[in-house]
Amino acid sequence: MNRNMEILDRLYEIITARRDERPSGSYVVSLLDGGWDEMAAKVREEAEEVAQAARDEGDDALAHEVADLLFHVWVMMVSRGVPPSAVFAKLEERFGVGGLEEKASRTGEPSQARGQSRSD
Repeated sequence: MNRNMEILDRLYEIITARRDERPSGSYVVSLLDGGWDEMAAKVREEAEEVAQAARDEGDDALAHEVADLLFHVWVMMVSRGVPPSAVFAKLEERFGVGGLEEKASRTGEPSQARGQSRSD
């Protein structure tokens, strides 16, 4: 397993441990205890910060915001019991499949949406 995958797996393990051990003052515990709405709000907030950083800031700031977003998405995944391997499997399924074709497979839309070809 490569180091990057190990980091994401380790993050999942740490968040899971916080959920199970419930240490006092844990940010993870506070997010989980806040319920679905609080977790979803944090993911939306972090996604907006990613977009702002991509538009207005440097690469380091963007990487920082993406890390924050991944952390909050991982908390949400732990809350649902979705392991990183499930996400990696979904990403792997998309290799060799164009974005419009992949979207069409989920929505039932034709793969040549908006006049674009499969090679776009």
